Amino acid sequence: MSTTSKTAPDNAPDGAEEQGLGDAGSQLSTAPREEPMSMPTLGVIGWARWFWRQLTSMRVALLLLLLLSLGAIPGSLIPQTGIDATKVDDFRKAHTTLAPVYDKLGLFHVYSSVWFSAIYILLFVSLIGCIVPRTWQFVGQLRGRPPGAPKRMTRLPAYTTWRTTAEPEEVRRTALALLKKRRFRAHLVGDAVAAEKGYVREVGNLVFHIALIVMLLAFASGQLYKSDGTKLIVEGDGFANSILQYDDFKSGSLFTNDDLVPFSFDLKDFTGTYELTGPNRGTPRTFQARITYSKGAYGKETPATVKVNKPLEIDGAKVYLVSHGYAPVITVRDGDGKVVFHDAVPLLPLDGNVTSSGVVKVMDGYKNPKGVGEQLGFQAFFLPTYGGKGSTMLSQFPALLSPMLAVNAYHGDLGVDSGLPQSVYQLDKSHMKEFKDSQGKLLKKQLTPGQTMTLPDGAGSVTFNKEIKEWAGFEIVQESGAGWALGGATAAIFGLAASLFIQRRRVWVRAAPGPDGVTVVEMAGLGRSESAKVPEELGDLAGALYDRAPGAPAPGAEPAPSADSPAVPAEGAEKQ
Repeated sequence: MSTTSKTAPDNAPDGAEEQGLGDAGSQLSTAPREEPMSMPTLGVIGWARWFWRQLTSMRVALLLLLLLSLGAIPGSLIPQTGIDATKVDDFRKAHTTLAPVYDKLGLFHVYSSVWFSAIYILLFVSLIGCIVPRTWQFVGQLRGRPPGAPKRMTRLPAYTTWRTTAEPEEVRRTALALLKKRRFRAHLVGDAVAAEKGYVREVGNLVFHIALIVMLLAFASGQLYKSDGTKLIVEGDGFANSILQYDDFKSGSLFTNDDLVPFSFDLKDFTGTYELTGPNRGTPRTFQARITYSKGAYGKETPATVKVNKPLEIDGAKVYLVSHGYAPVITVRDGDGKVVFHDAVPLLPLDGNVTSSGVVKVMDGYKNPKGVGEQLGFQAFFLPTYGGKGSTMLSQFPALLSPMLAVNAYHGDLGVDSGLPQSVYQLDKSHMKEFKDSQGKLLKKQLTPGQTMTLPDGAGSVTFNKEIKEWAGFEIVQESGAGWALGGATAAIFGLAASLFIQRRRVWVRAAPGPDGVTVVEMAGLGRSESAKVPEELGDLAGALYDRAPGAPAPGAEPAPSADSPAVPAEGAEKQ
């Protein structure tokens, strides 16, 4: 007995039909057949059918998927208004010729542009048009049975035959039990056993396509219903999840204020420790914020710790720790010693060693020595670790080892009553005057904790308090489709692996009396595509069946050996 393998076309079902295999070589795949492209001649209905066939073809689905991937490239490289409007404005100022072109092409808002939405919707429709008929066809195959053996099994890619003294019915029963034991779907059809295996390949294919649809829906849901806001909180202060509380807030077009998860939290303290020596000096070792949060308006306070890449999740909203800095406590007094300002002022970091800058604005309560109401403004430059006199105005280390605050002083109108918005970290000096020192220059001084800068002519003083607080920047994100997107991506990977590594194949075993009355056993196999696995598996099955139905001697050969001798197939037995 031997197994032979013949070259088969890449598309096994089509090749099988060309060889006259009929139903035996059909429906090994649920993939729709690619028909030659021809122009319709049936008017509007013909054009509509032709367009639908092209849209739901695999080639167009792959093309749309490629276009979607290419369309996402400018969304990653070009600043987007929905992510950072400030960068978009800076890009427009820096590229006055290119920016209008980008505006017309919608490249500053790629994911909400008309052309990207069109590709997205067409891909969605194409996938559904592919999946529905394939699913229906596959369900029909599962409800049916493997087709019967072809009349001439010698035309199949893998084939073997031998003669045996066992009865045909016994051979077929043995073959049926053997194939079912090997997890084939098998049944008797006439004088042959038909079996099929590898349905998981089509399941994986369908799962992969369905997972793509789930990912598209999750992406759309995430874009339409998402919210993303940031908030800077000083130690001791709190936050309630309301749009009015955010420093910056962005949301999808279908997101409403009622969709915000009701919760609040207080920042108890921030802890940051750093490497003191070695090549990694200044690298953070500990970076965490200790908070207490409560759900709803009257929820119980619960302690929690938020770390980098370990957000706090509250009913679908995730609270990320994204930044950190210092907030020196500053006290401003007028000429009579009255405190007109006392607060921790958060300053923004400029480098990895947390060299920081910001402003102090005294908007109400101050009167100059003449009794006239004025506003005060101070530019502040903070170094958590100052290198000492004569060193650069850059911090030497991110921790509070030798803090220093440099202050410049101004008085006049801050412009906050003009109705125009302005940053709390910038000072509008267009209506402000400098405080002058004894040499007629801008009043400025370097302060260490506890020191005070006296304003000239009895205008008051500024004190850098010994208390220095820290602040933490939080990003609060709500994304409705994140879990579905992850599940879809996981399912797509497993589905693709199943469709690539699992072979769908069929095996037939025919047992019928030969011309001399001796049973002739024929076995053949067919796979969806050319693969060495079908001949190998057929040879293994044939070997197992041959052990139960051994070969018979050819006509005119020597008698079979006695029971004491090992049974060996006769040399003249039929082989192929």
